[in-house]
Amino acid sequence: MTVKKDLEKAIAAAEAAKGTYSTFATATDDQSAKTMFEQMSQDMDRHIAQLNSRLSSTAENKLTNQDQ
Repeated sequence: MTVKKDLEKAIAAAEAAKGTYSTFATATDDQSAKTMFEQMSQDMDRHIAQLNSRLSSTAENKLTNQDQ
């Protein structure tokens, strides 16, 4: 498997986890649990952004290396 495919799989998994955390947050009446799941969802936003950034830089590096 390529780095690109690995990163795409990691992004998909992170997005799925974010969705699960958001669902948990809306499904609970326990305010501390709601807060915890909302924070976990926000953490996943950061993870997804970092993974997307890495995916972009990997693609740019590949293009640069092909030009040489």
